[in-house]
Amino acid sequence: MKPIPIVALDVPDMERALALIDRLGDSCEFYKVGSELFTATGPSIVDALRTRNKHVFLDLKFHDIPNTVRSAARSAVACGASLITVHAIGGRAMIAAAVEGAGDHCRVLAVTVLTSLGESDYSEATGKPVPSVSDEVSRLARIAREGNAHGVVCSGHEAARIRMEHEGSLTTLVPGVRLAGESTHDQSRVVTPSDAARAGASYIVLGRTVTAASEPADAMRRVLGELTST
Repeated sequence: MKPIPIVALDVPDMERALALIDRLGDSCEFYKVGSELFTATGPSIVDALRTRNKHVFLDLKFHDIPNTVRSAARSAVACGASLITVHAIGGRAMIAAAVEGAGDHCRVLAVTVLTSLGESDYSEATGKPVPSVSDEVSRLARIAREGNAHGVVCSGHEAARIRMEHEGSLTTLVPGVRLAGESTHDQSRVVTPSDAARAGASYIVLGRTVTAASEPADAMRRVLGELTST
C-alpha cells in the first residue's frame, strides 16, 4: 500500500494557507497544521480544512505531564484533527494519556528523533553519546508502542527498521521528503517519495517540495506519479 501524502501548511497566516489548498484542489486530501500556523490562526484553520472535506494532521508535538497532554489531545479531537503528535521522549505514561484523550477518532503518533538532527546534534541536546540515530529511534519506538501509540514519526532511513521490529504494528510517518535533486534545506535525514514507499511508510509529509514550487499542483502530481510507479 502506498503512503498517504500530507502537505505541510508551513505558512504564517490563514490567507496563504487557503490559497495553497485551493491551488492543490483535489490532488491533496490531507494537510499538516504545525505550530506556526496554529499559533497564528488557532482552531479556525482546522475548521476551514474540515469545511473543505480535508483531513488534518495537527502536528503540535505535545510534551507535558500526562494529564495536560490527555486534555490537549481531547481538545485536538474536538476541533477536528485526524492525526496528532506527541514527543516519545515524554514517556510511556504521557503517550498513553494522549491515546486515551484522543479516543477512537484520532490517531496518536510519537515523534522519535527530529529529521533535522544528526547524531552529534542529538548527543549535544541530550547530553549523552548516542551510538546511532537509528538505535535511538528504535528505542523511542518501543516506548511509543508500550504507550499504545498508533505509530511513530521517523525519517525514511529508519522506517523499514521500525516496520520490521514491530511487525507492522506501528505505522510510520516520514517527514523530510524531497524529490530527487532538490535541496535538503534544514533537514538532515531526507528521502525521496519512492524511497519512503519502499521503506513501508504509512504517511509522508511534503513541505517545500510542494509549497515552494512555482506550480504546487504540478509538483504534487510529480510526487503522486512517483508513488504510483513505486
